[in-house]
Amino acid sequence: MDVDNAQLLKELRIERHQREDHGRGPGRWPWIAGGAIALLVLLAGAGWMLLGHRAVAVQTATAVTPTSDGEAGAVLQATGYVTARRQATVSAQITGTLTAVLIEEGDHVTQGQVLARLDDSGYKANLAAAKAQADAAHAQVAQYRAQLAQSIHDAARLQSLVARGLVSKQSAEQAQTQVDSLRAQLSAQLQQARSADAQANVAKVNFDYTVVRAPFSGVVTTKDAQVGEIISPLSAGGGFTRTGVGTIVDMASLEVDVDVNEAYIGRVKPGMPAEAVLDAYPDWSIPAHVVAIVPTADRGKATIKVRVALEKKNDARIVPDMGVRVSFLEQKPKAASEAPQGVLVPAAAIVQRDGRSMVFVVDGNVAHQRTVSPAAQAYGELRLLPAAVKPGDSVVVSPPAELHDGSDVQTKKP
Repeated sequence: MDVDNAQLLKELRIERHQREDHGRGPGRWPWIAGGAIALLVLLAGAGWMLLGHRAVAVQTATAVTPTSDGEAGAVLQATGYVTARRQATVSAQITGTLTAVLIEEGDHVTQGQVLARLDDSGYKANLAAAKAQADAAHAQVAQYRAQLAQSIHDAARLQSLVARGLVSKQSAEQAQTQVDSLRAQLSAQLQQARSADAQANVAKVNFDYTVVRAPFSGVVTTKDAQVGEIISPLSAGGGFTRTGVGTIVDMASLEVDVDVNEAYIGRVKPGMPAEAVLDAYPDWSIPAHVVAIVPTADRGKATIKVRVALEKKNDARIVPDMGVRVSFLEQKPKAASEAPQGVLVPAAAIVQRDGRSMVFVVDGNVAHQRTVSPAAQAYGELRLLPAAVKPGDSVVVSPPAELHDGSDVQTKKP
């Protein structure tokens, strides 16, 4: 029995050579190696995805509309302001209370148009009284004329009776004296009538002063008084009295006053052409010319004032006190119809891709590739693109090789 058990245990034992053969099998290591390789592949793919969508840093420039040769021929640039050579703060010539104000800011008025009315009750009464006095004076003149005519006839009859010896010579002399007296009284009364007429005219003028009228045609820029306020041509009553109803500007008299550094004033001549660009409308060039150089200098700023006339004034965009940049030109610029069509971009923005000229236009944060045909004429460092790019578009300057159509971009400062 013991022999059988020993034999059985021997059969169940695993010999050493059998264990070594089993250890040399595939085991777990191939699986571990395969997992590591797969992880590396996933990491590489993720990196490629991240790098492929990374924004490309680029520098951009704005496509501009080509203008006349003004900028190229500018000998000097200076800044100034739009001013009106003809403007007035309208006021009444008498002190009174406003009963009506008929203007608002922005209204266009014509010469003689009623702007405001003052309380005229007192002036109307004075006018009526002056007219009555004048009428009474003229009635007195008529009375003296009638008496004088009668006295002349009486003196003539008495003179004829004296010649026939029917009345005394003294009676004829008294009648003649009466004629001379009435003639003197009539002359004095005529002077009184003229004085009364003059007083009536004064009252009429004062009455007309209760109506404020526009001295010239223009646009109302300020409204300075309201109904019920006292207005006076003098600054009376402190802050309780207005000195003006409103301000009117003659828009046809607008021009530009610029301060030119006295070191460069020799470049400016009266009558020379110029171009004015309003700060509010930087893409709009207004033809202009120099009117005069004011013969005085500002010692504090070392500048000399130059008056520049605008050749296009009838435009609502031009208003007084706007900032202006003026370019003084060597010669008058060409007409707008003669300016080249298209846009100007830096020459470095044009690259060759697949044998074609390309530019990249940035819209938002994405670059879009566009095929262009640059014009043969160069404008310094700029090239003219007749089509494919619009004014104001942002184009990439010196596009990098990794930039493609649809690439995300990040604009960097120059």
